[in-house]
Amino acid sequence: MVCPETSSDEPLTPAGRLFLQPETDVVIHCIIRGKNPADMDAIKSAIKSSLMVQHPRFCSLLVRDKNGFEHWRKTPIDIDQHVIVVNNRLDKSGNFIDETQGSTTTEEDDEAAVNQYVADLSVSSPLSTDKPLWELHVLPAHKCAVFRIHHSLGDGISLMSMLMANCRRTDDAEALPKMVPDKKTVIKGEKGRDWFWLVGVLWWFLKIVVFTLLFSVEFVLRSLLVSDEKTAITGGDGVELWPRKLATAKFLLDDMKLVKRAVPDTTINDVLLGMVSSGLSRYLDHRTPNALHEGLRITGVAMVNIRPQPGLQDLSKLMKSNTKARWGNKFGVILIPVYYHKGGNDPLEYLKRAKATVDKKKHSLEAYFSYKIGDLVMSLLGPKYACMLNYKLLCNTTFTLSNVAGPLEEISLAGNPLSSIKVNTSSLPQAITMHMLSYAGKVEMQILVAKDIIPDPEFLAKCFEDALLEMKEAVLRTNKA
Repeated sequence: MVCPETSSDEPLTPAGRLFLQPETDVVIHCIIRGKNPADMDAIKSAIKSSLMVQHPRFCSLLVRDKNGFEHWRKTPIDIDQHVIVVNNRLDKSGNFIDETQGSTTTEEDDEAAVNQYVADLSVSSPLSTDKPLWELHVLPAHKCAVFRIHHSLGDGISLMSMLMANCRRTDDAEALPKMVPDKKTVIKGEKGRDWFWLVGVLWWFLKIVVFTLLFSVEFVLRSLLVSDEKTAITGGDGVELWPRKLATAKFLLDDMKLVKRAVPDTTINDVLLGMVSSGLSRYLDHRTPNALHEGLRITGVAMVNIRPQPGLQDLSKLMKSNTKARWGNKFGVILIPVYYHKGGNDPLEYLKRAKATVDKKKHSLEAYFSYKIGDLVMSLLGPKYACMLNYKLLCNTTFTLSNVAGPLEEISLAGNPLSSIKVNTSSLPQAITMHMLSYAGKVEMQILVAKDIIPDPEFLAKCFEDALLEMKEAVLRTNKA
């Protein structure tokens, strides 16, 4: 929509402009499943009174001035334009079922049907710019709803924080969801600071400098020249337009914590990367047995929140323009290599290698560098070149991976207790993207694939599930010994 600029218009951030380019036009999908049937009146009432429609991003049109620069322009909200009701039941292929013929479906069938519905949305249904860039698709027959929110409105942390601010705990209708507790920083006193302490600080600083230079150079090379060796899961230029399938890998948070405790100073992200490394090795062994050399590098892209506070944020702080924990797209990108290894290895070796990789990344400023370089290219050269570099980076890597820690306990939305919350994004030029979110002790990872390259994402999901179970069994054997 091209309109003359007005004084109340707000320009988009550089990251927001990037996500509006045709090659990197990204929509975030959040699938929420209720325990009770959907009550449309309650849903619309909850939206009208929610913090979401009070936020400027969710009640603004995207407009362009005569020079082609994008702006946000406040507009009245018509809830009926944003809420889309799909009354028919869907089958596992995403087609409507003729319920007059009689049919029975299981919970697994329901999940597969909703996944395929979202997979189809991921590649063929951009959001209309005639209204603010969000929608809610309600599927009453599946007790499910799908939030579709354009990435230019904010990153996953901003949008999940917004969703949580509108939810309440099931055991206390007035209480906000309980999130992962903040880690308290212990500040040590001056006592004991000697030459050894000084050497430790200098060594720590040297590692930050070396790893930042090393990973920053690698990031630039990946954005321009270097690409992964071609395998059975490699995507590339134009793959974002190919049909998609979506599968869900399911884990228990307690299992991940058990594995985490087996290696000192390990995090859930280390366990996730170990699972991905093992699972991809299993899958490639199945697809192309004996075709790949040991130690083959498979590079992923991970989004890192660079706000001072990790995890989901206090919405009131996000909405303040003068705070560092501000609303919007406040994330950097890091490259995460995993390596192909044939079966038969100690399952915990995948975790140890993953931890070594992540530890090096923690001692670098790669995420901040990628954020600043993207901002600089957008400001100096414009969205065309920023988009070209971002798109090239995705074409030169194999997968995208993200992880968000969700509520610790069950929550409700619009009075309906939620049984699951899952997230994914619309398609990218990679053939595989993985987005993990924890909720009330359960962890679910959405695996979106280009189905002409990876025709069996359900098997890939099982590879990841089996990888965690093997690590868990290895830990239990060690504990018994």
